[in-house]
Amino acid sequence: MDNSKNKKVAFQTLGCKLNFSESSTIARDFTEKGFSRVKFNEKADVYVINTCTVTEQADKKCRQAVKKITKQNPNAVVAVVGCYAQLKPDEISNIPGVNVVLGANEKFQLFKFIEEFENEKAPISHSCEIDEVVQFDAAYSSGDRTRSFLKIQDGCDYPCTYCTIPKARGKSRNGSIEKTISQAKEIAAKGYKEIVLTGVNIGDFGQKSDETFYKLIQELDKVRGVERYRISSIEPNLLSDEIIEFVANSQKFLPHFHIPLQSGSNEILKLMKRRYNRERFASRIEKIKELFPDAFIGVDVIVGFPGETDKLFSQTYDFLVGLDISFLHVFSYSERSGTESADMKGKNVRKVIAERSKALHKLSDIKHRLFYKKNVGSIQKILIEAGNGQGKMYGFTENYLKVEIDYDQSLINQVKSVKLDNLIEPELFDCK
Repeated sequence: MDNSKNKKVAFQTLGCKLNFSESSTIARDFTEKGFSRVKFNEKADVYVINTCTVTEQADKKCRQAVKKITKQNPNAVVAVVGCYAQLKPDEISNIPGVNVVLGANEKFQLFKFIEEFENEKAPISHSCEIDEVVQFDAAYSSGDRTRSFLKIQDGCDYPCTYCTIPKARGKSRNGSIEKTISQAKEIAAKGYKEIVLTGVNIGDFGQKSDETFYKLIQELDKVRGVERYRISSIEPNLLSDEIIEFVANSQKFLPHFHIPLQSGSNEILKLMKRRYNRERFASRIEKIKELFPDAFIGVDVIVGFPGETDKLFSQTYDFLVGLDISFLHVFSYSERSGTESADMKGKNVRKVIAERSKALHKLSDIKHRLFYKKNVGSIQKILIEAGNGQGKMYGFTENYLKVEIDYDQSLINQVKSVKLDNLIEPELFDCK
């Protein structure tokens, strides 16, 4: 691309931590070729939107972003990549102002396609046959001073009836343990103290070989320079006793779990085609709390799934009340075309879904605040992040409690032991 050194690129990433790792990797390709990266609300020559399509709202955010770009800089090149681009390339190509649309297999070649567009001045759209994708494109995020999201796996073989991810990202695949360790060492060499392991279904790592997620975390634990690891999200049926026990005994893997439940009703779990029941899920929580009572546990829940009656929702609510968990990620069911659930009977109206969502958000607030209160007076290690510009800086404990301390630039990216003196907000500690 001509005059790359004088050009600017901006990224907007929608959706999950996996998308952030991929956006950062794609961005490095641009900066290595002379582009400077700017914020999305600044003027740029190329704008990239890395999309999500888990919900209808995610699709809407993409369209809103394109509209905003074309208004503020109508001469810029606009590229839309990722999950939404894979599933509905024609729909995106018809959005005024979009120049390049790339799906799952092509997004890591974005720079090449931008060059092609600049030379030909003709719109480009590529969306592969997703079932044919076998390549694993490694990625990790950079830009945050303290932590990096490391992509260890992609795709999913689970046929959940509400989910479009297998159609957007393809079959489960990953790199080797050796290559993953190499990337972790590269991250450590850049000064990052914490790595968050990300993917679509990370517990499925190595399922087409003799390698496993358990073997991977054993090797990651040995990487010098990395002081902390977090496991971003892992399916309850893949969260084995040996994984939990390893984390409990590790000095680097933190007592922080994110486990998707989706429903506390076995009847709804069957309709969703999830691979566990509520009893199995409860046993995972009990095992974690048995080994480290102060562990943070976040749980995903979907409300309003077709067939979820008031009685079945109450089963979910009561089940969650009884679980020793720290936080709920509540999702309102969003009908996605091409999924089995789109044709199911027993659809819930939006008002009912909103009421159930509100009830679970309230429950989450109660559990989250109680989790913070339980930790008052404890001594914890925090990884300190940059300040807020108002004389304060923040950090997170190993079990994901947010802490505020007085600003000291020399402490950025350092691990410091502090006493959690008191709560200055419902979910914020003040420490000396």
